[in-house]
Amino acid sequence: MSADHSPEAAGRKPEFITVGEGARARRIAVLRDDGLPGRAGVLWLSGFKSDMAGTKAEVLSDWAGRTGRAMTRLDYSGHGVSEGDFEEGTISAWAEEALEVFDRYCREPTVVVGSSMGGWIALLLARALKARGGAGKAGGRLAGMVLIAPAPDFTEELMWKQEFTDEIRETILREGRYSKPSDYGEPYVITRRLIEDGRDNLVLGGPIETGCPVTILQGQKDDAVPWQHALRITECLALDDMVLTLVKDGDHRLSRPQDLERLIAATAERAAAAEEN
Repeated sequence: MSADHSPEAAGRKPEFITVGEGARARRIAVLRDDGLPGRAGVLWLSGFKSDMAGTKAEVLSDWAGRTGRAMTRLDYSGHGVSEGDFEEGTISAWAEEALEVFDRYCREPTVVVGSSMGGWIALLLARALKARGGAGKAGGRLAGMVLIAPAPDFTEELMWKQEFTDEIRETILREGRYSKPSDYGEPYVITRRLIEDGRDNLVLGGPIETGCPVTILQGQKDDAVPWQHALRITECLALDDMVLTLVKDGDHRLSRPQDLERLIAATAERAAAAEEN
């Protein structure tokens, strides 16, 4: 589920904000570039063990700057340059951080672009916003989504049920952790806490109402998130304006030049539609 691993975005200094209270407080890094009045903005949500300075985020940031659109991105706690221990992280905590950033920074109609796990976080963000009337505290609203190889419920559906053997599951239950090999770098730890918290955040058990149009970009040669997973998401998104693009030779990263062009085109379409409304 990981995607891009890069140093701090182009040497820029992020702002740090505190999310949570007491023992749960953590300082996370945020980069924000304001846009022109009347323009939609973009909120970037990275994947599992990824950060806000990856290839897709940087390309989106360049496009947003050229077109006068705001760009907001964050590193979840335990990721990138944010503080915190990755092993202490949960889907609930990372979703809370995304909502806090949306509330504090996204003042304009916003297209949320989520990569891999970021797609799950985006759907949880939509659910949280819808539960309280659809608006962020800064006045912005969720105006569209672009989900790249989205991985909602991956801890349960893709890891626990499909990838993990009985031996791995027993190790997690007994020891509370398992070091999972990764194609994107050194192994990373999957904790019992992450698995159990993931079960509290499942979204694929019924209809998903985002309240906004959704575009999904999915590679059919994705070895981390099977393209059939995207089809399952589309079934749950039946109430929304939804477009699914299957890239026949695309992998999980979808970071080739032609993939990045699709990403920009999809985001531009959703942003332009938001500006017309």
